[in-house]
Amino acid sequence: MLRLDHARMLLEQSGNVQSLKGGANVEMLQALIDGLCDLSQRDALTGLANRRYFASVLDREIDRVARSGESALLLMVDIDHFKRVNDEHGHSAGDVVIQEVAKRLLQCVRPMDTVARYGGEEFAVVLPDCPAFFATVVTERIRVAIERDPFTVTSGVDLNCTISIGGAFAPGWIRSSSALWVERADLQLYSAKTQGRNRAILEQTPMSTVSAEEKTLLFGNLNDDFPESIEAVPGDLTQG
Repeated sequence: MLRLDHARMLLEQSGNVQSLKGGANVEMLQALIDGLCDLSQRDALTGLANRRYFASVLDREIDRVARSGESALLLMVDIDHFKRVNDEHGHSAGDVVIQEVAKRLLQCVRPMDTVARYGGEEFAVVLPDCPAFFATVVTERIRVAIERDPFTVTSGVDLNCTISIGGAFAPGWIRSSSALWVERADLQLYSAKTQGRNRAILEQTPMSTVSAEEKTLLFGNLNDDFPESIEAVPGDLTQG
């Protein structure tokens, strides 16, 4: 069982102590609960959203896009040749690179966007209300922000790092799934890696058809009444 003094110690170690000063016992307890909830949604190394919270953001965004038809962009971001950083400079240097990439990602997006550490040296960015014409601009801004200035990993040691980015839009008016959305963005990330790294590739093919899995999500047991591929409901489905 988590004791209150232990909970407070965890929050103090994370730097989240402002809300714990003063107040009555009830207020103190509520501050502890709020602080621990926030801590459970954060990656310990970077302070970004963790994968659990990222999954909840994706689910909410999928639902919003299905109801409103508005655009939403998912970017999967991977640090190029990261294993080389760990092998040549040590894991502490790798941690510094991950932390600095996280900071630069946050500087490139809006407060309404979500930046998460997806795992290892991979990050994910969810951009609600992101029209196709803005997608290329923001992805290039992110790529350049990482490439432009070297990372100081230890005293006197600067490393030049780059990233690869893959992006995909959530199909408007379609009840898709977060797994399919991530898979489509990952395919573009793989293309960026195989085409030389240090580049961003966004899904180009318009989502004019509904996949078999998405058809199941749309129609449930009524699938037998529909052909294998049906036209999607008209909407702004222009891909980046």
